[in-house]
Amino acid sequence: MARVVLGVAGGIAAYKSAFLLRLLTEAGHDVRVVPTANALRFVGAATFEALSHHPVTPEVFDDVDQVAHVRIGQEADLIVIAPATADLLARTVHGRADDLLAATVLVARCPVLIAPAMHSEMWQHPATVANVAILRERGVLVLPPADGRLTGADTGPGRLLEPAEIADLAELALRAGPQALRPDLLGRRVLISAGGTREPLDPVRFLGNRSSGKQGLALARVAAARGAEVTLVTANMDAPAPAGTRSIAVATADQMRVEMLREAKQADVVVMAAAVADFRPTIVSDGKIKKGSKDPEPITLTRNPDILCELVADRHPGQVLVGFAAETGDANGTVLEYGAAKLSAKGVDLLVVNEVDADVGFDRPDNAATVLSAEGGQTTVPRGPKALLAARIWDLVSARLSNPGPGHR
Repeated sequence: MARVVLGVAGGIAAYKSAFLLRLLTEAGHDVRVVPTANALRFVGAATFEALSHHPVTPEVFDDVDQVAHVRIGQEADLIVIAPATADLLARTVHGRADDLLAATVLVARCPVLIAPAMHSEMWQHPATVANVAILRERGVLVLPPADGRLTGADTGPGRLLEPAEIADLAELALRAGPQALRPDLLGRRVLISAGGTREPLDPVRFLGNRSSGKQGLALARVAAARGAEVTLVTANMDAPAPAGTRSIAVATADQMRVEMLREAKQADVVVMAAAVADFRPTIVSDGKIKKGSKDPEPITLTRNPDILCELVADRHPGQVLVGFAAETGDANGTVLEYGAAKLSAKGVDLLVVNEVDADVGFDRPDNAATVLSAEGGQTTVPRGPKALLAARIWDLVSARLSNPGPGHR
């Protein structure tokens, strides 16, 4: 159990902080809510007290005997501020301590995760841009806001991330440390494929696989949090794309090939996390194939193009390419031996090798993998939430972008 301070600033998005509070407490954390006075004009103290089981006040001079403005910050394992207004960002930059939340942040030595929410003009104003840059330079984890509906009829960047996304990133910061969300991908264009392709047999049947796309979504969410401009090509997925990402929906391997090859031309990093069908039916029936009384005709398969190999062949200088391989071992080789052979055959920089079993991998919340590099390196990531694996992959990618070695193409 971690001790989390949930800071709430005075914006209309403050109502979402109650949902975030519930998610953090349900994850087993001890959460102390520290709102600003204006936040309590949107959500009453009773709501926060009932959900957190702690008293709530915005005032430095309450509980003076306990020196609350010092103690709360000192004891915290993580501070999450959601929403954070432009005013709060400015006060934090200048080290103000004029209310309990600002004082708590000033005292804290734990990671601070900030989810901004404000009108687009405020978010894009040079003062706010400069304040965010200063906070990031100091190690504060400032998440990019979502793009969407704001107050009234306005839309644009500045919308608060959804509580579930903030909770997932907070959990990642607690488990992996603040380095998992450092802004080392700022200005980088990242292309990720996710999900599983479906190859039609007739209008109602298809050949498919068990991929849910959850690992691809985790990769996209963490990359966006680390500052990347993310394009996500999704195959047959129900879950929405993470906030701050651009999504392109496809169904078949051929459709994914077209989109990936086109989008890769502008990408600094390409990650093929989707499970792409190796084969497709040679003949697709215009009508539903009837059951009838006779045995069905055999289904003839045609090999699909190898998208990853084409991406490697078309790569531009400095581009980092990451592949995924779901493997099982057998009498002829281990999972890692098959992975190493695939790494060599594909020509990628990094290959994420998953050993597929009933408890990890496809359509599961957890994952485990070994990441193989073109230079012969091997990084083992033990079982844990898929965001943890995503963060480790981005660590390895970031190192290649910053220090391209002789093996980097």
